[in-house]
Amino acid sequence: MTDVLRRGRASLAFSFLVQGVAFALLVTRIPAIQNRYGVSDALLPVFLAAVPILAGIGSVTTERLVRRVPPSRVLRWSQPVVLLALLGVGAGRDMTVLAVSLAAFGLAVGALDASMNMLGVSLQRAYGRSIMLSFHAAYSLGGIVGASLAWVGAHWQLALWVSYLPVVLVLLPAALVGSRWFVDGDGAGGGAAEAGTGAGVAGGSPGSGGTVAFRMLLPLCLVMTVAYIGDSTVSNWSAKYLQDVLGSSEQMATVPYNVYMVTTLLGRTLGDFGVRRFGAVAVVRAGAVVAAGGFAVVAGAPGAWVGMLGFTLLGLGLCVLVPQTFAAAGRLFPGASDAAVARLNVFNYVGFLIGSPLVGALGDVWSYRGAMLVPMVLVLVTLVYARSFAPRPDRYGGGHERPHTADVGRGSNGL
Repeated sequence: MTDVLRRGRASLAFSFLVQGVAFALLVTRIPAIQNRYGVSDALLPVFLAAVPILAGIGSVTTERLVRRVPPSRVLRWSQPVVLLALLGVGAGRDMTVLAVSLAAFGLAVGALDASMNMLGVSLQRAYGRSIMLSFHAAYSLGGIVGASLAWVGAHWQLALWVSYLPVVLVLLPAALVGSRWFVDGDGAGGGAAEAGTGAGVAGGSPGSGGTVAFRMLLPLCLVMTVAYIGDSTVSNWSAKYLQDVLGSSEQMATVPYNVYMVTTLLGRTLGDFGVRRFGAVAVVRAGAVVAAGGFAVVAGAPGAWVGMLGFTLLGLGLCVLVPQTFAAAGRLFPGASDAAVARLNVFNYVGFLIGSPLVGALGDVWSYRGAMLVPMVLVLVTLVYARSFAPRPDRYGGGHERPHTADVGRGSNGL
């Protein structure tokens, strides 16, 4: 283990944290943004849907871009764009400014998410053990920090730009400085990669020769989609569900999402140890079962406190699925993991786009209790494809992530 890898891991974790802060500051202040720009209730869903759609375009563009430049360079320059776009949302007053700022935010977020996870996958391979969950734990921590800062801004009735400006002034230069230690490929420093290598263990770069067969990637795409359907259900409907269905107070209705984020952080902090001890397949199966149980508890909850228990279980279950799905894509296509991660990342936004409207529509025509059973069933699809998360022992050599003995022999032939 070299100092280069340690610094690379720390700098990448910081980028995940910064992204968590920025995204939370945007989504938790949507009512304030709507009021500032006078966005009608009819127009608001168009703006909200545009961000993940453009993020998907940014992710696909990144797949092509990293054939020519290393992912570290994409990440280095997309993160400042995200922060500046956030500031643009807070500082503007004209609807055109909002549209341009959100468009820049969406495109940059797609590039940022894809490149961050590309670097995470390649670092995990260089480490030879599971570390992917730790990066997503940093994102969860950033989300908690961002939501807390948003609460302070709302509590003190601060203008959006007053809330956003100090955050951008602190995080933007810190992110640029930290980007000096990003690590591409098999552990060569970012500077070396930028000098023209571009290729490494991560693949997907010039000279790797790897290709991605979408048929083989499809099971992981399905898991990614249902994971984000579950996540968007919590983020968009937990407060309304607790207040309107379970009869909680307005103040108490704000608690479930905070509890969900905290348990997500806890689960991801400990998740890598679980993968090393029991293997990725067992952890993914356990996460799916716990998440399904959480939805069942929420759907059948007689009151608010039991409902919050269900959302707690959801955080512990869903938190492991997304990081392990990215890691599995890297293992499945060791010669083209950058391309695999970029394509898989698109289904992050597909799940986000499907989840909220799906629950809302079912709640209106059926019931919100019944609507919670749909993501419960969908997340159980993960059990069908759990073998896709098992490493193939014959693909591992020096410097590659070691398969856990519990996963050896399962293979991924179930694809």
